[in-house]
Amino acid sequence: AGAVARVLDLLVPEGPASRKKAKPVLDGPEGGEREVRTRDKMRKLLEEGKLDDRKVKVEPAGRQTPHIEVLAGGGSIDELGPQFQEMISSMFPRKTKTREITVKEALELFGEEEADKLVDQDKVAQIARTRVEETGIVFIDEIDKVAGRERGTGPDISREGVQRDLLPIVEGSTVATKYGPVKTDHILFIAAGAFHVAKVSDLIPELQGRFPIRVELKPLGEAELLRILTEPENSLPKQYAALLLTEGLDVSFSQGSLEAIARIAADLNRRTENIGARRLHTVMEKLLEDLSFRAPELPKTPIVIERELVDERLGSVLQDQNLEKYIL
Repeated sequence: AGAVARVLDLLVPEGPASRKKAKPVLDGPEGGEREVRTRDKMRKLLEEGKLDDRKVKVEPAGRQTPHIEVLAGGGSIDELGPQFQEMISSMFPRKTKTREITVKEALELFGEEEADKLVDQDKVAQIARTRVEETGIVFIDEIDKVAGRERGTGPDISREGVQRDLLPIVEGSTVATKYGPVKTDHILFIAAGAFHVAKVSDLIPELQGRFPIRVELKPLGEAELLRILTEPENSLPKQYAALLLTEGLDVSFSQGSLEAIARIAADLNRRTENIGARRLHTVMEKLLEDLSFRAPELPKTPIVIERELVDERLGSVLQDQNLEKYIL
């Protein structure tokens, strides 16, 4: 309702809202009644969508905030960063820039602004902080990249420093965010890494002690790769089928072809570098590269990818071990 009223004020400048601030164009009851009738008529047309393409000029307000960074060596001054930035931004006036948009776009814009007014942002931030502190989960991926002792030269010199920066956060401290301070004492931290070169023991002892439960994952096999191809809602075969459908090709995969793709991907992971499920993408790309390239000129008839086609397209590549690493 608020968005509709604001759009009506743009379409009928001398509406009831503006009559309170300025003198009416027509004095007396006749002028007011005529204005009300015009506004009601415009409201009806607006609700019916007949004014969606009409252009109106709006002035969306935005905060003019200069780019300011708080540089400090550490300690409590760092925690003042987000609050200091917000304080500085509140000192500058709002800037307005008139732009011309359609009535439909104006309704969406004003609708979002009116919806924001109904939300207590302070209450939302408080609830969010409470949920993060009590039920939050933080996943740290590729922690093996910071494993290793300092050697004095090269890029390894900062690895132990990164671990020591992570240590107070993992073991429990107060972190300053733009929504207020967040305590990490009861947040669950999960770290993962492919420890092929570095070892878990290369992490500093203090950080190792903060991850007491360790789980070693086994490489993906043919059965797991087949499940990845079939079970997810947005699996790779569905993605490729949707992509080719944009070219007018109705492509589907038989169960035998998916089993062959999983078998080939698992075999390649064993014989070359094991890159896990990413191997499925390279195999699928090689399998369908000719079909994707010739899609615009092919007849628009349903195409079913069978096991025989997979073996034909990828069998010769698998036989040449010197060539497979460059293609797959």
